[in-house]
Amino acid sequence: MSVYNQPRKRVIQFIIIAMVSIIITRLFFLQIVDKQYSKLADANAVLKKVVYPSRGIIFDRKGKSILRNDAMYDLVVTPRSVKGIDTVQLCKILNIDRDEFVKRISLAINRNGPVRQSVFASLLPPEVYGQLQENMYLFQPGFELILRPVRSYPYGTAANILGYIGEISPAMLKDSAYASYQSGDYIGLTGLEKTYESVLMGQRGIQYLVRDNYNRPQGPLENGAYDTAAIAGRNLRLALDIELQGLGERLMTGKIGSIVAIDPSTGGILAMVSGATYDPNLLSGSNRARNFAKLVLDTTNPVYNRGIQAYYVPGSAMKPLSALIALDEGVITPSYGYPCRGAYLACGRSIRCMHSEPGHASSLRVAMAHSCNSYFMHLYRLSVDAPKWGGVKAGQQKWAEYMHAMGFGHRVGVDIPNEKPGLIPDSAYMNRRYRGAWNSCSEVYVGMGQGAMNFTPLQMANAMCIIANRGSYFIPHFVHSIDGATDKDTILNKYSVRHVVAHASDSAFKAVIMGMQDVVEHGTGRVAQIEGIIVCGKTGTAENKARIGDKVVQLKDHSVFVAFAPRDNPKIAIAVVVDNAGFGGTYAAPIASLMMEKYINDTISAKRKPLMDRMIATPTMSAEMRAKSKLDSLNNSVKRYLNPADK
Repeated sequence: MSVYNQPRKRVIQFIIIAMVSIIITRLFFLQIVDKQYSKLADANAVLKKVVYPSRGIIFDRKGKSILRNDAMYDLVVTPRSVKGIDTVQLCKILNIDRDEFVKRISLAINRNGPVRQSVFASLLPPEVYGQLQENMYLFQPGFELILRPVRSYPYGTAANILGYIGEISPAMLKDSAYASYQSGDYIGLTGLEKTYESVLMGQRGIQYLVRDNYNRPQGPLENGAYDTAAIAGRNLRLALDIELQGLGERLMTGKIGSIVAIDPSTGGILAMVSGATYDPNLLSGSNRARNFAKLVLDTTNPVYNRGIQAYYVPGSAMKPLSALIALDEGVITPSYGYPCRGAYLACGRSIRCMHSEPGHASSLRVAMAHSCNSYFMHLYRLSVDAPKWGGVKAGQQKWAEYMHAMGFGHRVGVDIPNEKPGLIPDSAYMNRRYRGAWNSCSEVYVGMGQGAMNFTPLQMANAMCIIANRGSYFIPHFVHSIDGATDKDTILNKYSVRHVVAHASDSAFKAVIMGMQDVVEHGTGRVAQIEGIIVCGKTGTAENKARIGDKVVQLKDHSVFVAFAPRDNPKIAIAVVVDNAGFGGTYAAPIASLMMEKYINDTISAKRKPLMDRMIATPTMSAEMRAKSKLDSLNNSVKRYLNPADK
């Protein structure tokens, strides 16, 4: 060989030797030094099993567990590994035919591909799980039983608050926000389960099991050296009083509407009832999908949370707010009177008032007690026409800003999803509706709680907190604390901030509050009296109109009552709306009174038990709606299932 080729030969030899050395070194490391990969690579001998953590528990304000975790199992499949199994026996146990088996395998492939696990049969009943467990060696490789902690609800209440969990959808898995999830994982879909998913979910673990020649698990690989433990989710502590919630749901039996009760000193929600409601156990377990379809189609729409989603005009429940704005702006004093003689005539038309006797609106307190329509419509006009605003358009905007500051016309920020914002007519709204030509008479009805405005029951209850606190509120919320919270947990920080929205004098607040006290002691809210407790409240009869074709039809009014108690150092603020139930004192006021008594005294007095029984036993929804609804039969079936004595 030419001497000129010797350097090239040595270079090639060096490269070959170096590459062989690298390969030998890597093989030595993988096969001798690090045994992990050699152990895990043997897929026929080792089973990789996901260990799902227990979701966090949710407790009420008294430390009662209002939901718990029960163990159920999913049967999952890896389509490519399904070879030589006993499909006849599997179909027999699952009570499906061959066509359904093929359909589910195809669905699994379409969903996650042939080499990834997919749920083949979810949340198996105990008897089915038992049969599968005994015969599992017949269905391997390919099939596996996965433990699933599922929710159960011992109190059977607060369905729209707690929410429910379900398997993550393929569409969600494509979203980068869910990058940490895998197909088959369960996730909070509504309510607190959704809002606090990151807190409740925990962290999944991995377990490696050695299999024998029949693919049956024999024990942990290397005594669990490569396993990672599942970390349970953290627990939530609520402001909710589960007994109060239960009483509210009973009081709303056969009724459409809502109850929202809040602790004014913290903003913690004590109860949020949406009628009609349902037993949350219906959406847990193997029948969840079937029950959900029935609930969605039910005429009473129980999955609709009226506490944060239903819109109502407040009626006379608006009057304390109209007074507060006028006082804060300085356009009236508590002694201001209006000469109402049975109608408001200052806008060129007669708008009827419920009272005509002289002096029934001689001061703010007297007008509040008599609920004088003329007085509060005039307060609205004085507020928006105040000279200091330089015109009604600026005045209307200022009035709307007051209402926005009190939590109306936008989402308050409660910690469950799907809250609605409501409606407050600002100057832009007025320009759109009246094409720029309007004045303070155009929507004068809003001063007495009618016209172009919509509130949610949550917003009404929050407004009572503002008056109870003499001008401030905390954002209403359910979760009071999170177990194991650290400085990095900021999700609850916003709920500890006090929002000051009115700077009226003590004498001004006193006039509003004393007028509300008179409503209960001498006026339309007398049924809300509680022995030994000073209750301040306001009844409302909210107009209820519906558009049918081109016509607007007047329907039966909604019964409304807002209140707080006791008058000094209030412990509870509440709003109650009962749809199509007439005057506020007929249903809403007694229901609110019973709720306040239960919370403050922890019981209902013996002499008021008949009132409670009557409220529970008296339906207000139409006979036609009750006849079409299947909700009672659904709930009763769950109660029979939960109560062993009924089996």
